[in-house]
Amino acid sequence: MLDIAGIRAETPGCREMVHLNAAGSALPPRVVLDTMRDHLDREALAGGYEAADAAEARLTGTYDSLARLIGAHPDEIAYAESATRAWDMAFYGIPFRPGDRILTTASEYSSNAIAFVHAARRKGVRVEVIPDDEYGQISLDALEAALDDDVRLVAINHVPTHDGLINPVAEVGRLARAAGALYLLDACQSVGQLAVDVGEIGCDLLSATGRKFLRGPRGTGFLYVRRSALDLLEPPFLDLRAADWTGPDSYDLRGDARRFETWERSVAGQLGLGAAADYALQIGLHAIEERVLELGALLRTALAELPAVTVRDRGLHRSGIVTFTHRDREPAEIAASLAEQRIHVRVSEQTYRYDEGARPEPRVRASVHYYTTEDEIRRLITAL
Repeated sequence: MLDIAGIRAETPGCREMVHLNAAGSALPPRVVLDTMRDHLDREALAGGYEAADAAEARLTGTYDSLARLIGAHPDEIAYAESATRAWDMAFYGIPFRPGDRILTTASEYSSNAIAFVHAARRKGVRVEVIPDDEYGQISLDALEAALDDDVRLVAINHVPTHDGLINPVAEVGRLARAAGALYLLDACQSVGQLAVDVGEIGCDLLSATGRKFLRGPRGTGFLYVRRSALDLLEPPFLDLRAADWTGPDSYDLRGDARRFETWERSVAGQLGLGAAADYALQIGLHAIEERVLELGALLRTALAELPAVTVRDRGLHRSGIVTFTHRDREPAEIAASLAEQRIHVRVSEQTYRYDEGARPEPRVRASVHYYTTEDEIRRLITAL
């Protein structure tokens, strides 16, 4: 059983507000803050290069921590400046040919969808959206019917940013493997919220962020590249971190996933990301998942009892991301009013979505985490 009081005592932000925006940027634990501050102090006193040299063993350890977090090997992990950059390095590293097909979900994240359009214009690929099933998640029957030899990539999200569903990612993995297609999973909303195991999921590539449910620093993320997929990809750009310059017109790529990294990065950020991974592992990933899903269900039930509120979530299995609208108030008005009461939620708003078309209806997004308490949920309901 989680020691919620102890966890909250280790989270300075819990004293300041009711924080229901873990899907945007969760509250970091003190160990993440202290890790980053300590390194920045060393940089100030010794210099950036010297501080990095002194932290080399701990930097190497971050790959071990991130690998354990998702059931991977350390040489399959690359550090990135964000989940988006990690996803881009994987996606733009695929040598698409004209006529290749990309299969994705109706709930795909807008940044990924923009990259699909970009690849269609530049490479002549075809982007196809697999319809939802009756629960709102990707239809496995439709996916299986669409898979053939022309499908180069299946690219989906694990947990969409704008509703509560959890996609059946392991089932997608089995279908993609059987068809011989690469499988890229956007796990920016699941790592740190759910117990994620790349072996069980069967993805070739996975991108994740530090700032969301993992409770790490902003400006950090990581990429997983399965060993067997490494040489199927060509990094979209290289520097002296990714490769060795061996002659006037030659280079040798690194033999691990760090060929997708760049040499310059925030060392304090990478150390903070490693500390966040260690903290989650110490608490226990299955215990975190159980707590978050229970709180998400509790919040949906409480919201559904308010006559003016409509819960907008979908999915057979639902996450800690809860979205809703109000009959008489706009989402932005609700978020502003709650903020005045030190209850932080977010408005989920996009210009276009595959599942709803242009200008989809905005909604309030309240995303719980394991440090959320039942009393904080009651405070939200009372305020609404």
